[in-house]
Amino acid sequence: MVLDVAALPWKEAEARLREANVSYTTERTRPTRDFFPVDEDRLYVIRQREGADGKLLLTLAAKQIPMEEV
Repeated sequence: MVLDVAALPWKEAEARLREANVSYTTERTRPTRDFFPVDEDRLYVIRQREGADGKLLLTLAAKQIPMEEV
């Protein structure tokens, strides 16, 4: 059974994966426009796929900054 880390903050997901000794790779996605500001230091796992080799491929995205904080 694969550990489900989708929708978790990256730091928490990474800790769980390491604790469970699960192999993974990451990729980053970014918005095509800068209309909504994002915090590059607050990453979340937005997609999780298992490769043919059993390694997880995790897609990470930065959290949108609430307008009150801009």
